[in-house]
Amino acid sequence: MTPIEIGLWTTGFLFVLVLLGMRVAFAAGVAGLVGLVWIFWAKFGYAPDRFMQAITVAVKTAGQVPHSKIASQELSLIPTFILIGYLAYYAGLTKALFEAAKRWVGWLPGGMAVATVFATAGFAAVSGASVATSAVFARIAIPEMLKVGYDKRFAAGVVAAGGTLASLIPPSAILVIYAIIVEQDVGKLLLAGFIPGAFSAVVYASLIVILAMVMPRFGPPVGGFTWGERFASLPKALPIFFVIFIIIFFVYNPFGGDPFGTPTEGGALGAAVVFVMALVHGMKWHQLKDALLETAKLATMIFTIIWGVLIYVRFLGFADLPGAFSDWITSLEHSPMITLIMILLAYAVLGMFMDAIGMLLLTLPVVYPAVMALNGGEFVSAADSAFGMSGPMCAIWFGILVVKMAEFCLITPPIGLNCFVVAGVRPDLSVQDVFRGVTPFFIADAITIALLVAFPQIVLWLPSMA
Repeated sequence: MTPIEIGLWTTGFLFVLVLLGMRVAFAAGVAGLVGLVWIFWAKFGYAPDRFMQAITVAVKTAGQVPHSKIASQELSLIPTFILIGYLAYYAGLTKALFEAAKRWVGWLPGGMAVATVFATAGFAAVSGASVATSAVFARIAIPEMLKVGYDKRFAAGVVAAGGTLASLIPPSAILVIYAIIVEQDVGKLLLAGFIPGAFSAVVYASLIVILAMVMPRFGPPVGGFTWGERFASLPKALPIFFVIFIIIFFVYNPFGGDPFGTPTEGGALGAAVVFVMALVHGMKWHQLKDALLETAKLATMIFTIIWGVLIYVRFLGFADLPGAFSDWITSLEHSPMITLIMILLAYAVLGMFMDAIGMLLLTLPVVYPAVMALNGGEFVSAADSAFGMSGPMCAIWFGILVVKMAEFCLITPPIGLNCFVVAGVRPDLSVQDVFRGVTPFFIADAITIALLVAFPQIVLWLPSMA
């Protein structure tokens, strides 16, 4: 049996484990180890006395992965970004942001839901975790929407969908993971997420306004705020924008020249600033403890997924499955754009059964080289590329597309993690209620993805300026 055939059988085994309910991190680690044993045993000629030798070599190969890959400076961004979000919550910044958004846009049809979307977008700019964003606003926004007569399913759907914006708007943990896997510039990818993230929020808000105009039962407007009350709400929300400015300032120097620091340093400084703000706002010891514990839990979960999947990725390298897939993709008679759309549709289906981070970690080592091959190669000139852009720009564009697909997967049944989080925070809501509530947002995501594919400059304008 050839290495590629071993790779295909082992990949099938991996999906069986996932469908049986095993966590992606452990399923990938087990499948990768089994695949490595199989590859090395085949190399030794399937001799019975060489089976233990194959196991020994496979274990040593897999054992090098966790430290060599996790001990990366770029990955230190993840816990600092997550910590910023939890500290901002305990500092009261999220509630102030929601109150400001409510006063400024609450008069719109469905205004409270629109305010929730814009507030989640603002919070996403200081939190790298969709799960944290959904959990925070399930506590803050849903009770406020229910008070003024919103349909509870729709209110839950708004929070679950709004929480997905943290996957795209920097600082984004998923964008950092993508950058590390495909070996692209973290700073440029973070910059690339700003405009598409804000664009997604506008599309969500527009959909809510249209639904509320057609079917007022979805959510009435909230009025009665004077201009004085609106302006009075801004100072309490300004610290959020200050933290955003700090992070951008380190990633991209707006005055020209080299950045003032790395994204890692920007994340650490942002966490320190929010910590001081939390202390000023009277954060208690037990709140700091909760913030640190929640950060540690979420970061540990992400790192566990990373090292488990990277064992499988190491096996894929021995099986040469990425190269074979690239050759097959480039041999198709469809145009590169049609092939790209088919890949994105495959992500939509795959996301129904896997979590976003695990899905990207498992697929990118195979799919990314194929997309780069479609474009003509990693360093092809824009004039000769299939998508009209250079290799590095194509990598950034494709990264935003797949992360947007990962957002989509956070609210798709049956695995949509954000929906489970919202239902977990709100005992009065079932998971089925939340899934019904997010259904309209599938349309908004489809529109956003179509526009990002059709107009790549939405993604590429800001990183091209860096």
